[in-house]
Amino acid sequence: MTAVEALTVDIDHLRSWIGREDLGSDVLTEDLARKYHATFDLPGEAPKRGEIAPRMIHVCLAQPAVPTAQLGPDGHPERGGFLPPVPLPRRMWAGSSQSFHGDLRVGDEVRRISRIADVVYKEGRTGALCFVTVQHQIEGNGRLVLEERQDIVYRNLEATGATPKTPPSAEAGTYRRPMKIEPPLLLRYSALTFNAHRIHYDRRYSMEVEGYPALVVHGPMQAAMLLNYATELRASPPSRFRFRGQSPLFDDAAFALNARDEGDGLKLWTARQDGPECMVAEASWQ
Repeated sequence: MTAVEALTVDIDHLRSWIGREDLGSDVLTEDLARKYHATFDLPGEAPKRGEIAPRMIHVCLAQPAVPTAQLGPDGHPERGGFLPPVPLPRRMWAGSSQSFHGDLRVGDEVRRISRIADVVYKEGRTGALCFVTVQHQIEGNGRLVLEERQDIVYRNLEATGATPKTPPSAEAGTYRRPMKIEPPLLLRYSALTFNAHRIHYDRRYSMEVEGYPALVVHGPMQAAMLLNYATELRASPPSRFRFRGQSPLFDDAAFALNARDEGDGLKLWTARQDGPECMVAEASWQ
């Protein structure tokens, strides 16, 4: 039985995970704020105790910490705990929709409440896809700071010899900032988020097992870069922020942050040089 057949047979079992909850707690320390600030080369001094921390730093907090022996071959925790045991081998953060009600501050006791909201199986252009939707609430010192819908996608590996469809090249934004990714940045972000997914630091695994041409740049790290860029362009952080992955970004090519005004907000995207949009986002201040 193939992984796709198993998924078709077991979709009702996978959907039985809907409603499961996971709770996590952490403290937003000065040490984390300092390291996050340094990882993204943010301007000025890192925030001190009681000061506002950068948005998207919540991804570094209250992450599951399973024993190393319980990691799967891809570096993720073995399946079947909080997340359903989807048999498709590739797992990626497809996107998120975030509504901010305030800010985390350095020193806050942070609480994360996560709930499986949906599990959907589809046949897409590239084959079998399974989407798992997780709803998160992030609290700081007992006050609601963030509501987030996170979409995780599982898919098959590329077929041997398959020629992927080439998406069109992205347009340059009204605002544009050239960027460069180096392996130390990927390693730092993996460490901050306690993310052992091997596609971000194990080049041989990424290329020989999952079939990518290089190391894969984290989706939420690209989103954080775009949110930081939006905050800089408008001199204040957005209250709503949505992002979704369009195409993988790799560490072997230059890329750029792009933005343009769209209504009262901004549309933003990352794009490889002469390549397609990789991560697209919408920022709103309403």
